[in-house]
Amino acid sequence: MLKRCLWFRAIIAIGWMISAYSSAESTVYSYVPPEERPGLMADQPWPKNSFLVLSYHDVADDAADQRYVAVRTSALNEQISWLRDNDYQPISVQQILDAHDGKAVLPPKAVLLTFDDGYSSFYTRVWPLLKAYNWPALWAPVGSWVNAPANQKIDFGGLMTQRDKFATWKMVREMANSPLVEVGAHTWNLHFGSQANPMGSKLPAVANRLYNKKTRTYETDEQYFQRVNGDITLITNKLKSVTGKSPRAWVWPYGAASGTALDLVKKQGYQMAFTLNSGLANAAYLDDIPRILIADNPSLNSFASQIAQVSEPQRMRVMHVDLDYVYDSDPVQQRKNIDTLIQRVHDMRISHVFLQAYADPEGDGNIHELYFPNRWLPMRADLFGYISWQLKTRAQVSVFAWMPVLAFGLDASLPRVAAWDPQTGQAVVDRKQYIRLSPWDSEVRTRITEIYEDLAKHADFKGILFHDDAFLSDFEDASPQALSAYRAAGLPDSIEKIRNDPQAFANWTRLKSKVLIDFTEQLTQSVRHIRGPQVQTARNMYANPILEPESEAWFAQNLNDFLNTYDWTAPMAMPLMEKIAANEANAWLDRLVQAVAQTPGALDKTVFELQARDWNKSGQAAEISGKQIAEWMRQLSLSGAANYGYYPDDFINGKPELLEVRPMFSSYWYPKND
Repeated sequence: MLKRCLWFRAIIAIGWMISAYSSAESTVYSYVPPEERPGLMADQPWPKNSFLVLSYHDVADDAADQRYVAVRTSALNEQISWLRDNDYQPISVQQILDAHDGKAVLPPKAVLLTFDDGYSSFYTRVWPLLKAYNWPALWAPVGSWVNAPANQKIDFGGLMTQRDKFATWKMVREMANSPLVEVGAHTWNLHFGSQANPMGSKLPAVANRLYNKKTRTYETDEQYFQRVNGDITLITNKLKSVTGKSPRAWVWPYGAASGTALDLVKKQGYQMAFTLNSGLANAAYLDDIPRILIADNPSLNSFASQIAQVSEPQRMRVMHVDLDYVYDSDPVQQRKNIDTLIQRVHDMRISHVFLQAYADPEGDGNIHELYFPNRWLPMRADLFGYISWQLKTRAQVSVFAWMPVLAFGLDASLPRVAAWDPQTGQAVVDRKQYIRLSPWDSEVRTRITEIYEDLAKHADFKGILFHDDAFLSDFEDASPQALSAYRAAGLPDSIEKIRNDPQAFANWTRLKSKVLIDFTEQLTQSVRHIRGPQVQTARNMYANPILEPESEAWFAQNLNDFLNTYDWTAPMAMPLMEKIAANEANAWLDRLVQAVAQTPGALDKTVFELQARDWNKSGQAAEISGKQIAEWMRQLSLSGAANYGYYPDDFINGKPELLEVRPMFSSYWYPKND
């Protein structure tokens, strides 16, 4: 969203007036009869070939040392017993591969146990339990730790650890011969964090390009390839020589995946890769297998609660944050801004941050600088990767990189979106809107794709939020490249002719919507190829095409397209921006939620973004109180919305007020809407 909010009001104004609600402001209650209310997902059968994966590390008879993410032997025994007694069915790696290949179907409530790092406790404590219960497991050692000479301490992330804490190759060989144990790989020697940006953040070494503080440069593609591929080759060859089998399961250190490294892993014969993402796994998708991390030696009640919640839909509560508010030419002030942001996000106790990855200090939405190294635009500061990691590790939130789709200020020779003027018959760039590059031009698409690739190379993030600049009005695009594409699609060769033919106009509208969808999918694949298949997507959507589907013609946006393409659809639920009277806002929000709810399951994939500023005003008068935002959140919740957030967050001045917003917003204090 633009800070000055240069929405294309002229387009929206055409035929768009919502004034049906004339009563005084009141909360709208949407009553759902008990028999129509959805039950807990935990009570529903899992989808076909779904399975649960549990991630264990060390197992100890005495104190469960959390430096090694240990659980006590007695706790592990209780947990396996609980799983068995509650009808969870043990499965092996082979059963998963057979289900993937269509040779078998996994049993209901299938569960796979995994053990990381290669502790000797797997041999001495876990294996006896596996034999007692006849349960299979995956064991994934770190090669260099198992390879350490006798009596030589092992550097375990800076913690010097006694050698006998870890297994030997003799133990690995014996385990590999057991029908209950699948031996996988956890890298040879890349289970550590290393500096991955100029500000010193240490990120998982296997999944990130490292930063050399002496040369002030990042690893090149070739350097990263050689480093990671060499490690994969070492662990793969060693496991082959010790076990006599080619390893089939790859387990990412810290659960941090990389698309580039995944390609290398698959080339060496691995058939499945395990992360620490949340949710159920499915045998159809083995490149990104989620796992529940069993840490802090949980009580049996806590363990059971973790298991029961695994199939519940993810709830999203979002603060939408401008990095322009963080950046400061004074490094001392910038450091204070960073700390203020991290503390506020932590205190808000939410789930997600949509974080600006581009610079827009003028607030006009036309992007000439970025906050990460890239090939095509100046870098204002190498800030996005650092802040993203800080938010993830210090505030425990998931970060989506908020990125434009078309509004990049690239070379002037590249074509821009042009609007046909019916008064003059000419095609001109509308300077009142975002100045967008034409999506019909191949060079435009290539350069924007390369910008997204560079983002993926230089930052770790959960997902991408595609900005609201991805639209085309009912007079756009009239550039020569667009007209050529229309002719190739069998449409008339001018917008005037298209607009005068109702069928051609309808086909043209769908073509434009599809082109924008296809381009964002191309950008998604470019990011996932580098960052990994776990990267999620969201896209901002205007409210009008949801409330009045025929207005797709004014935006080239379609709700069903969005729901079928992206992990999350993010409507701009901003009543004042849409010039809805304050006393009608709740009814308008209810109508928006109900329009989305017409599509089964849509509310589980939709996050409604409220406004924290009234862009029709200026200065302090534009601030919307935390009390008002909380009331809108309450209305969204009562209407059935499970996921919502707001833009912008003024963390410098503490607006909106945390104590007013948090009770209705926090995913910790107010996690459910049932």
